[in-house]
Formats: sequence, structure tokens, C-alpha cells
Amino acid sequence: MWIYEKKLQYPVKVSTCNPMLARFLIEQYGGADGELAAALRYLNQRYSIPDRVIGLLTDIGTEEFAHLEMIATMIYKLTKDATPDQLKAAGLGDHYVNHDHALFYHDAAGNPWTATYIQAKGDPIADLYEDIAAEEKARATYQWIINMSDDPDLNDSLRFLREREIVHSQRFREAVEIIKENRAQRKIF
Repeated sequence: MWIYEKKLQYPVKVSTCNPMLARFLIEQYGGADGELAAALRYLNQRYSIPDRVIGLLTDIGTEEFAHLEMIATMIYKLTKDATPDQLKAAGLGDHYVNHDHALFYHDAAGNPWTATYIQAKGDPIADLYEDIAAEEKARATYQWIINMSDDPDLNDSLRFLREREIVHSQRFREAVEIIKENRAQRKIF
């Protein structure tokens, strides 16, 4: 189903070690509106969505895994040279005690990732509106992380991710219209 290329979807550069910025980015790694939750949500919902938009959910869900890989790379690069004292000062002391420098799926506040972040109602319109909301929340989070960042190299990658959220939201809006059109058509057998 997938072909894996050993490169990121978009280059990730980091200017300096910055555990505080990594802490903010962890929200997009294991948070409710992060990339893991989005990927799993869309790939799960495609089983109960009309055939005309299954491909869209598959494509976007797969791309979200590419975004997750980018976020993981950012976090790793921002923390790989951090001392325990630097991690503690950034609010990542608990993370260090439990995971050292390893990545772990939790949000910026340290709450572990949970499947309750994933919504699937089984109604295509409800699910697609949920997806639109998820993309808009992710877009907003990326903007707020950019606002907190002073790393121009990293901000370039973050802007790429923010723009992809906008594209995904637009595509889901188009899918809603396709579903509405399909429901409105009179079916004669």
C-alpha cells in the first residue's frame, strides 16, 4: 500500500538545542490535535465513508504519518544535546525521568496519548466536519508554536506543516460537498 522513501516530506533544520521549543512541539506529536491522532482518525474513518472519498481519507491519513515523522525529527534535534538540567528547566524533567531522550506520545502538558482523541461517528458528514475541525485546530497550534519560536530554520518547516493543514481542511470541505451531492441525487434501480 505504501512506498517508503528514506527522506522527510519536507526538510527539517534546527538552529540550536532548544528543549522548551521541543516541549511545545510535543503537542503535535502526542496531543489530541496532533499528527498521530489525525493519521489514525482518518485511516480508521475510511472504512465507514462512501467510496467517492475513501481515497481522500487514505491520502491525508498517510500524509499525517509523514508529518508525525517530521515532528519527531524536530523534537529529537531540539533535545538530543540537552542536559538533564536543561530538560528540567524546559518542563521536561518528568519526561526525562521516564524516557531519557526517547520520544514518547504525550502532549505538551505530559498527558499520555489516548485513543479517546480519535473520533468516528459512522456518519460521513459528522466525521468530515470532525476532520475539518481537527485540521483547523492543528493549523492554529502550528501558528502558536511559530509565535513562540525564535528559530527561523525550524519555523520554515512549521510553516510548511501549517499550510498542509489548510490544504487538508479545504479537501475535507470539498468531500462534504461531494457527500451532500451524492445524498441529494435520486436513486433509481
